[in-house]
Parts: sequence; C-alpha cells; structure tokens
Amino acid sequence: MTRAAGVVWRYRDKDNYYIVRANALEGNIVLYKVQNGKRTDLPLKGVGRTYGMKEKVPSKQWGILRLVAKGNLFDVYHDGKKLFEAEDDTFKEAGKIGVWTKADSVVYFDDLQITVL
Repeated sequence: MTRAAGVVWRYRDKDNYYIVRANALEGNIVLYKVQNGKRTDLPLKGVGRTYGMKEKVPSKQWGILRLVAKGNLFDVYHDGKKLFEAEDDTFKEAGKIGVWTKADSVVYFDDLQITVL
C-alpha cells in the first residue's frame, strides 16, 4: 500500500499545477511541477536536483506539511522544520489549492490553513 499525501497549489487543471508531497515508504518529501501532464521534480535552491529531500515521514500518525509560496519561491516545512527552498516561474498567477493522495494511500487531513498576505 502506498503512503503518500501532499498539497497542490496554483492548480489550473489536472495537467498543470504544483505539488509538494510526503511519502512514508520512500522516506522523502518532494516538490514537483506538473506541466502539460508531465510531472518533474524541482531542484532545491542551493543544492540542485536531488529528488526532494530525505525525511522520515512516519506512518499512522499525524504530521504537518507546510508550504509557503511567495512569487516564484517555495519554502517547504515538515513538522515545524524548514527542509528546503525551490524556485520556479512556470505558474505565476493564482490558482486553486487542494490536498492530494497517491493511489491506494489511506490519509486523513485536518486543519488545512491558507493565509494570503
């Protein structure tokens, strides 16, 4: 069974959006852009393309995945710790936001907060 969940933002349609997801089986957190249906991981600022960051993502317990988007800069946090930054200019304008799960993952979401400054 897959164990992955995340947050999407600047969603235009099913083929164009950003997503950051945590995967308990892979033990990582990855930020992607999906453009014209093709998913690509974004390089980490100051590090390069590493397929996100290794991070323990425990199964069967609550965790906090946080994304801060300011223009083309994205900061990713897990359980209060800043993990990395990424930059991308593909989707510049506001879009929809939402939560995401992969395949047969069983995931619960609670306390989704959105702050616009």
